Amino acid sequence: QVQLVESGGGLVQPGGSLRLSCAASVSIFTIYNMGWFRQTPGKQRELVATYTSIGITNYADSVKGRFTISRDNAKDTLYLQMNSLKPEDTAVYYCRASRAGYLYWGQGTQVTVSS
Repeated sequence: QVQLVESGGGLVQPGGSLRLSCAASVSIFTIYNMGWFRQTPGKQRELVATYTSIGITNYADSVKGRFTISRDNAKDTLYLQMNSLKPEDTAVYYCRASRAGYLYWGQGTQVTVSS
């Protein structure tokens, strides 16, 4: 069983920055594909960024150039650095680990971008 715990959310003004963290209970990054997703009320959860087990990253068009996904294998922690935040980035952000036949989600962390 894999447990994922997100942290780092909060309230930030437009143009500000936040760094989200996702701590995994076991060392999985080299065998699981990791990702950050977000969800707002009444909408489907959407992909923000992914980091595959072999180190390939990918971003949603809406966050390219502003967000950076990274990982620290020694700390079993996935990060999402979010810069130039916009009100439309407001959402609950979730961490996900996936591979064939296995899917794990964290509990989510709220990010609110507002003046």
